[in-house]
Amino acid sequence: MDTIWTRPDRGSRGPVPQHSRAEIVAAAVVLADAGGLSAVSMRAVASALSTGAGSLYRYLSSRDDLLDLMSDAVLTELPLDRPLTGDWLDDLVEVAREQLALYRRHPWLTEAARRGAFGPRAVNYFERCMAIMAPLPAAASTKMETMGVLTGVVSLFAQPVPGNPPPGDPAAEERKRASAAQLFSLVDPQAHPHLTAAFTSPAQPPAASDLFERTVRSVLRGLLTP
Repeated sequence: MDTIWTRPDRGSRGPVPQHSRAEIVAAAVVLADAGGLSAVSMRAVASALSTGAGSLYRYLSSRDDLLDLMSDAVLTELPLDRPLTGDWLDDLVEVAREQLALYRRHPWLTEAARRGAFGPRAVNYFERCMAIMAPLPAAASTKMETMGVLTGVVSLFAQPVPGNPPPGDPAAEERKRASAAQLFSLVDPQAHPHLTAAFTSPAQPPAASDLFERTVRSVLRGLLTP
C-alpha cells in the first residue's frame, strides 16, 4: 500500500534538498500548536523555512501527507518504553494519561487523527497497548476496539470545555465558576428541585480519583472483563 511512509524522503528530480522531511514536519507542528490546523498550509510552512512553497512538493505530494506525518511525529512524545507495573488496568490508565497530556500539548491532534492514517509510531503505540492487554482473555478484536474507544475518551477530555479545564489554568477555572454561577441564577427551587438540592448540598470531600481516571477505568473494565 502506497503511503507517505513507504515513499522516499524526497523525489529523485530537482536540485539538492535544502531541508529534510523532519524539518518540514517540525515547522508545521509549531504552526499548528500556535494556530491550529488552519494555520498549516504549504505556503505557511515554506515561509517558516524561508523557502518557496513549490519546493516542499519535492518531499510531499500534498498537504494531507504533511498532516499524516505531523500526527505520527508527535507520538514520539509518548514514553512507550516506560517499565510496566504488571497490572493491566493501571498500565492502560497511565497510557491514557500520557495520551491526554499529548493531546493537550497539541490541541490540533484530535482533528488530525480523524484522518485515520497510521504511521510507524502509531503502530508502536498499538503494540504497547496490545502488550499490556496480552494477559487478558478478551478477543483480539475486542482489544483493538478498546484502543479506539480509549482514544475517543481521551479526545473528549482533551477538549477545552468549561467543565473540563486544563489543569493549572486559572482562567479556565474562573470560567468554570462563572458558568456554574450563571446556571445557578436560572434555577427555580420549585421547578428544579433536584438541581437546587445539588447546588445547595454541603461540599463533599474530593473523590479518591479524578473524573478522567474514573471514566477510563470504568470503560476499560466494561470492555475487557466479563
